[in-house]
Amino acid sequence: MNQTPHLPHLSSYRELGIETPEFDDRTLGEQIACHARERGDSMAMQFGDIQISFRDYERHANKLANGLASLGLKKGDVVGIHLPNIAHYPIALAAISKLGCIGSGVSPLLTPSEIEFQIDNANIKVMLTLTDFVNLYSAREQLPQCLKVLVACSATDLVVEATPELPAIAGVDTVSYLDLVHAQPQTHQQVAVHWNDTFMIQYTGGTTGKPKGTELSIRNLMHNPAQAAVAEPWTLGEEVVACAFPMFHVAGLAMVLYSARAAATMLLIPDPRDTEFFCRQMLTHPPTVIAAVPALYDMLLKTPAFHQVDFTRLRVAYTGAAPLPAQTVEDLVAVIGEQKLSDLFGMTESSPAYVMHPPKRYKPGSVGIPVPGSEVRIVDTEDVEKTMPTGEAGEILACGPQIMKGYLHLPRETANSLREIDGKTWLRTGDIGFLDEEGYLYLCDRAKDMLIVGGYKVFSVEIEDKLQSLPQVAMSAVIGKSDPKRPGNEIVTLYVERNPDFARLSEEDLKSIITDYCKANMAPYKVPKEIHFIDQIPLTAVGKIDKKALRA
Repeated sequence: MNQTPHLPHLSSYRELGIETPEFDDRTLGEQIACHARERGDSMAMQFGDIQISFRDYERHANKLANGLASLGLKKGDVVGIHLPNIAHYPIALAAISKLGCIGSGVSPLLTPSEIEFQIDNANIKVMLTLTDFVNLYSAREQLPQCLKVLVACSATDLVVEATPELPAIAGVDTVSYLDLVHAQPQTHQQVAVHWNDTFMIQYTGGTTGKPKGTELSIRNLMHNPAQAAVAEPWTLGEEVVACAFPMFHVAGLAMVLYSARAAATMLLIPDPRDTEFFCRQMLTHPPTVIAAVPALYDMLLKTPAFHQVDFTRLRVAYTGAAPLPAQTVEDLVAVIGEQKLSDLFGMTESSPAYVMHPPKRYKPGSVGIPVPGSEVRIVDTEDVEKTMPTGEAGEILACGPQIMKGYLHLPRETANSLREIDGKTWLRTGDIGFLDEEGYLYLCDRAKDMLIVGGYKVFSVEIEDKLQSLPQVAMSAVIGKSDPKRPGNEIVTLYVERNPDFARLSEEDLKSIITDYCKANMAPYKVPKEIHFIDQIPLTAVGKIDKKALRA
């Protein structure tokens, strides 16, 4: 890597008029304050029948910031947010920003022991949680000593003032959200911060070992929206954003920040699997922007109400986590219209997007080109100093202003993931892919999901994508199992969720159909040797196939 690599995607930039955006290092709190002054009556959030204007957003954020300060929080202290997608989440993010504190999203799907690990690892002093979750904490014999206060929130706090009774928790004070913000001033002065100060500690799930706390700076998170949206810029104050990504996940967090930057209206969707509620929100408030993972788009396409939504104002439909299967692309375009699809691909460590897909120059099967200000390289999986030729697969490396500061308390893991090459800091993504002659990135697999069969590389997503065209298969997932007879070799193992329309088909007949199809459409070493039928393919909170659960 001694020479500057060719950057073929720049020709697409020129063709589409894409320019690298200037840095805007205003905090989230400053951006909300600006919108409250300039367009206070505009709607910031819509949750069922509850509407919150930007003036209300600012007022609630200031009162919460003052309430948190009254608990002794100061710049650099960590606040946990253990909530679903309700209004308190964006309000808490803005309040944390105003205080110069650090936030940490805590998944409602975590077990009590996993929550305790994150509290202790991130040194969380105050936790905002749902009133329904308080018993998770009170049932524990002892919580980490760093946790001082638990703030109980209810989805109806902002419209119904009903203070709940809270159980006593040893060593931790409990207070309701309403009591905390009651009588607090409605103004708050932004604490002075630097653009490289940590704004969020987001935890990566990982497949082995403990989750890692990813330190993301103000610039990482606040600039990435400008990078990611540059191919289809959002119009200030005019967007309606329908996104079901959970806000505790970096994808959902990013959409909150995208929306705040553009003074957009967010449709709050607490449960992404409740596609009926999701569609009701869109029927009432037709979106200009929608964001979902491939699995959720498939679920929406199977929901009749989705086909009744008015998509005439929709400008862009984002997807992420994995490439959209060809059939899903075809079905989705038939509903929402042409030239609206756009991949945003990345990971927690890249805040999250390092690749975006221009809707007007969409290449099926690809996830797009590097976002402005970023670069992507493909390197040998065994030697990051060796760049792979165009069209050949290898590990994806990314660099840019959105790359994380590092992993909290983990200098060795940070040094392994962040590499100084040619004077730039590159992130080893752990993803396998290749670049075409125009600089478009194609994903092959996660490095950990790539199988080695007889010395050949097998990419699980390739098999899963092809099986999408089989009508008998609702969803599938491929993992590798160690072959005891051949050390270093893996057995291609397929898990299938059946289409209920074919429920009468026997497992043996369905196995034959799948095996015959695979033999006819892929190389022999890629054909699954084991096929298992399960009621439902497990998904993560954000809608990705949960291969960790399958391996377990």
